[in-house]
Amino acid sequence: MKLGTQGAEVSRLGLGCMGMSAAYGTRDDNESIATLHRALDLGITFLDTADMYGWGANEELVGRTVADRRDQVFLATKFGILGNPAKAETRGVDGSPEYVRSSIDGSLQRLGVDHVDLYYQHRMDPGVPVEETVGAMAELVAAGKVRYLGLSEASAETIRRAHAVHPITAVQSEWSLFSRDIEESVLPACRELGIGIVPYSPLGRGILTGALPTELADDDFRRTLPRFSADNLDANLKLVEEIRAVATRYDATPGQIAIAWVLAQGNDVAPIPGTKRRKYLEENWAALEVQLSAADVEALAKLTPAGTRYADMTWVAGQSAPQS
Repeated sequence: MKLGTQGAEVSRLGLGCMGMSAAYGTRDDNESIATLHRALDLGITFLDTADMYGWGANEELVGRTVADRRDQVFLATKFGILGNPAKAETRGVDGSPEYVRSSIDGSLQRLGVDHVDLYYQHRMDPGVPVEETVGAMAELVAAGKVRYLGLSEASAETIRRAHAVHPITAVQSEWSLFSRDIEESVLPACRELGIGIVPYSPLGRGILTGALPTELADDDFRRTLPRFSADNLDANLKLVEEIRAVATRYDATPGQIAIAWVLAQGNDVAPIPGTKRRKYLEENWAALEVQLSAADVEALAKLTPAGTRYADMTWVAGQSAPQS
């Protein structure tokens, strides 16, 4: 499919690689490597990583694995997050031009490539006008280090300002049956400007699969999210049973229905469900065969989860300092 209007082409379904190296419990590099190869074999060529996933470990893993298959991969990475994103007191964002330039060099070295296909600002820096950040990112395109530019969790206003400096190919944001805030203003702005949409966590960080572990690991990032707190989780799992009822009619799993719902939102949408296991990769891939009826798409859209997607929603407000 075409992602945006700048010439980028990606697989209809991508693969989010964060969980292979961070956030979701114990790493298993051997299984992650096998999962990456299986993704390419299936035709999932849109791979998404970031410099802060495992603090460089994920870029190294992805780069090492696809080294002899680079021509098959549309490779996306991100920059800008400092500290621990799960802890407001320690996390930060740097969108300064100097940081942009140094970050890409670090990513290229870890990935073992001479360019990345899509380079995102991971979170907007409220202290730096987005025009300055994107101006520096545009220099990377001119230098041949980056092919296309993207933003992650940006507001509609920020997207418009960024796009005026250099064409933005894709905006990445959480979008699923349980995370719908993108639809209010970000989605219309992207469609007006011809920008592709890359939904991350289309499975609600696993909750929409109906197959969560009975107990999350102590270091599992989801323990910090309101939707996974005890009372909210019980309420949300009851909603997943409604999705399971739909899935039964399609001979599918709840997760496949969740992905199919996101895919049904338009041909400009390329979800990147994350997994570190071949079993779930193949299940996600099979969601492409599920064609939901218009009535089911509408009915599923009425589900309303308990709890916000982050404890501090300013983390994804997407604002950047106004142009001076």
